[in-house]
Amino acid sequence: MPDGRPARIVSVMLDGKTTWKDLGLRTLNDGLKYVATGRMTQRDIWARVSANARAQGIVGIHYDECQHIFTTASADSRAIILDSFKTLLKQPDWPMMLILSGVENLVDHVNSEEQLRFLLRPVVFGEICLHKESDLDELHMLCDAYAEKAGFEFKALYSLDFYRRLSCAAANRWGLVIELLMETLVLAQTGGVDELTLQHFCTAFTQRADLREGFSPFSIDEYERVFEAAKVVALFEKKGKNS
Repeated sequence: MPDGRPARIVSVMLDGKTTWKDLGLRTLNDGLKYVATGRMTQRDIWARVSANARAQGIVGIHYDECQHIFTTASADSRAIILDSFKTLLKQPDWPMMLILSGVENLVDHVNSEEQLRFLLRPVVFGEICLHKESDLDELHMLCDAYAEKAGFEFKALYSLDFYRRLSCAAANRWGLVIELLMETLVLAQTGGVDELTLQHFCTAFTQRADLREGFSPFSIDEYERVFEAAKVVALFEKKGKNS
């Protein structure tokens, strides 16, 4: 920031029950940590978002699982939500970056608003496919880079078997791999060790999925049958809603 403060991007998790007003209130309450009530108008809410973001040095907002807010919304509600996103991007006093993450059909919802179509750039990440050498190399480099950055040795886990288990534990999604890696590294840092093990990944997974200790793709033989991608995503979403 020009005044020396670090620029920040905050994250807001969404679900299918989010209306346009809920979107604004969650942005204020969860993202900006500003206590707001439901009595404000759409204009008031987003003016408050802009003012508080500017005061806190927040230059961007990441809306995670963003497709959920369009699933059950009416056409009028979807239009207001899209207009709210456009307002954030075009706010004259404090325009912000937006990151809208979710499943692939999110692009269709965003593109239905002509101006948003040109303001946002879609980036699609395909599922991890370890039959492709490029995906295997990418997964290896990703793990190595995060481990090195956190000060851990990773060489003991260099194997195709481990990468298959990691991919399964993340439902073959790159974003979930990164999240699971970060949670594993945080967990390992509390243990006073300098080398990552399968146990670290196992514990991180069971805590994230709210399963009993030791029951994970990193610890059982028939992990691909037990932990199908759709089931893993459902476990993670359930834990997120209960948190």
